[in-house]
Amino acid sequence: MARIIPRLFFLITLAIFFCHAGTAAEEHPPPPSPGAAPDSGAAALFATVGDKAISAAEFELAANNAAKQKFYHGQPPQAEIDGLMREVADRLINRILLTEEAGRRHTEADTAQVAASIATYEERYAQSPAWQQHKDQLLPGLRLQLEQDSKLQRLEAEVRQLPPPTDEEILGYFNANRDKFVEPEKLHLSMILLQVAPSSPGAAWSAAEEEAARLVAKLNAGADFADSARLQSADDSAKEGGDLGYVHRGMIPEGLQGGIDRMSPGEISAPIRVLQGMTVFKLIERQPARQLAFEVSKPRARDLYVRERSDQVWNSFLAQLRSKAKIEINTQRYPALVPQDPGSK
Repeated sequence: MARIIPRLFFLITLAIFFCHAGTAAEEHPPPPSPGAAPDSGAAALFATVGDKAISAAEFELAANNAAKQKFYHGQPPQAEIDGLMREVADRLINRILLTEEAGRRHTEADTAQVAASIATYEERYAQSPAWQQHKDQLLPGLRLQLEQDSKLQRLEAEVRQLPPPTDEEILGYFNANRDKFVEPEKLHLSMILLQVAPSSPGAAWSAAEEEAARLVAKLNAGADFADSARLQSADDSAKEGGDLGYVHRGMIPEGLQGGIDRMSPGEISAPIRVLQGMTVFKLIERQPARQLAFEVSKPRARDLYVRERSDQVWNSFLAQLRSKAKIEINTQRYPALVPQDPGSK
């Protein structure tokens, strides 16, 4: 008979406690922060991993909590529900496999870290009557959970620990990913802002738009942009004649970028409405994107290479654990979790 993992009972106990713990619990929920378990099907299995079982109640509890953390009002878009379910399923299954692996390796918890975490809970809920009443029941399970979390963190750090990369490896990564080491296009811009409060009536905005149109006409007729900015602009750049310096693509809001992309150096834009009022831009210079040299990019290339290698090693480690395990998911109850790859478990 598959053994239900004991973490479920700790989660449900926490759920019962924090339903009655008041606003303090809502502001500072302990990990994991459970949602409400469904009323029906609590005895049904979600999956078995070797001789351990994950109940439908725990899976649905974890999925509900994940939705609350990831989506506004806890309601995932219909198109993302299946992906969320697969993500939660993998997390629960991997946790069992990693916990067993930590046991085989005799990985120890960081006792100081666990003690500090428990002290934090004690301090946080010191004024909670529910905590004071039930903490003797909750602390053993909380300690067990924190110790397990600590062991898994240490296991992951151990697996991800790799030898420092050689210069040849970093150079190879740089050459294979040159698109990641490009300085984006830079634009040298000046701006005049005719300020309008966002809450102003339509008449104020219309007046500012008309004033901006007259300003553009004067500038196109030869009026000096810097002088006009010093006299009329409400932006901090006015004292610099409206000069914003060089800005990278991506620093300019999407609504402005399209219009500026069509400008040539020296050109004055049409009036553009922004949150603070009406703006007029002048494109002074456009510097195209350029490939950065390896010497300049080496520190970032090293960091990216180490991160990607670490992720590859970790994902390969998880895949190896799963390949050796007997994993059976109740796809009749959860058809979205039918393996997409015929070779996957």
